[in-house]
Amino acid sequence: MLRGEKVLLRARREEDVPVLHADLYDDVEMRSRADGRPWRPIPPGSPASPFTPAPPSDQAAVFSVVRLTDDALAGEALLWGIDLHNRVAHVGLSLRPAMRGGGLGRDAIRLLCHYGFQVRGLHRLGLETLADNAPMIAVAERLGFSREGTLRGNAWVAGAFVDEAVFGLLADEWRS
Repeated sequence: MLRGEKVLLRARREEDVPVLHADLYDDVEMRSRADGRPWRPIPPGSPASPFTPAPPSDQAAVFSVVRLTDDALAGEALLWGIDLHNRVAHVGLSLRPAMRGGGLGRDAIRLLCHYGFQVRGLHRLGLETLADNAPMIAVAERLGFSREGTLRGNAWVAGAFVDEAVFGLLADEWRS
């Protein structure tokens, strides 16, 4: 487990699945903003739920985010696209709507950076978000990520193409 100032990142548990599925998957527009893959109906409890715990993988590290003040499940955080040869990965975060705006996201991303750089020995972390996602852009900038560009019209969200902002952070930048 990784403990921050406001959140704990821990392994996904079966009891997390219905909560995450209801709050982060069943809202079609929100899920479309959080994941580039097309939404499709998946019933609660299905093994096809993207929140179903999976065995450990070299390509991804998936965590449940828990708010420390009351042990409430706040969302999910992950390192994905882990490339051990190039020592790079991407960070991802989805917080339940009721958990947003209290600094949990910044603490969770900070812990993912610590995990990626200090625990996994990665060299670079990427962060991609929709260009209109001001809270995530602010978190990325506060944690030292550099904006590397904009992918114009790269995401199909709720019937329209939306730009994505691309950020990167190197291990040396994190240490300083």
